[in-house]
Amino acid sequence: MKLTRERIVEAGLVTFAEHGYQGLSMRQVAERLGVHAGSLYYHVRNKDALLALLADRVAARAYDAGERALADLPPGADWVDRVEAQAVALRLTLREHAGGPLLLAGSPSMLSPGALSLMERLLATLRDAGVPDRDRPVAADVLMSHVTGFVLQEQAKPEIPPSAHADMAALAARFPLTFAAGAHDTDELFTRSIRLLCAKLI
Repeated sequence: MKLTRERIVEAGLVTFAEHGYQGLSMRQVAERLGVHAGSLYYHVRNKDALLALLADRVAARAYDAGERALADLPPGADWVDRVEAQAVALRLTLREHAGGPLLLAGSPSMLSPGALSLMERLLATLRDAGVPDRDRPVAADVLMSHVTGFVLQEQAKPEIPPSAHADMAALAARFPLTFAAGAHDTDELFTRSIRLLCAKLI
């Protein structure tokens, strides 16, 4: 099969998911594709360029998912609904890509068109909501950072049950507010957190 940038990006996403920033190498991507590493450089000049392409691909997928989510909103949806739709679409897309939050976090500095499109759409939503000009970039950055951080925690969360040796009654007595909050459905927790953030914007 002909080697293309598209194939390199797809192989890069899988390799990044397995090895992360530090472990990713052009050699590993080449091995996954069954080619010599030198042949990759005709399409992608170095590892940094590959990371930029990976970040842009994830961001572009999140943008497209957000467009579909916005199109599915009812006619009476308000600006908070629109922010939530974008945030939920971004979260779901990042969850589909191991290491996706790390890629997205670095994508603005890479001037990724996909990441810039995500930010531009969110800024437009906040502008239409009446968020003041000086607060808008900060608000958008907080919302985006919250989503990436939320997914980063989800992907890093170990599947380890509470210790059988923990004295739950003693812990509850020592940290009553924390235990009173109880456990929440993760999806519900996410949407509530987005709406709480929006409530403070205007």
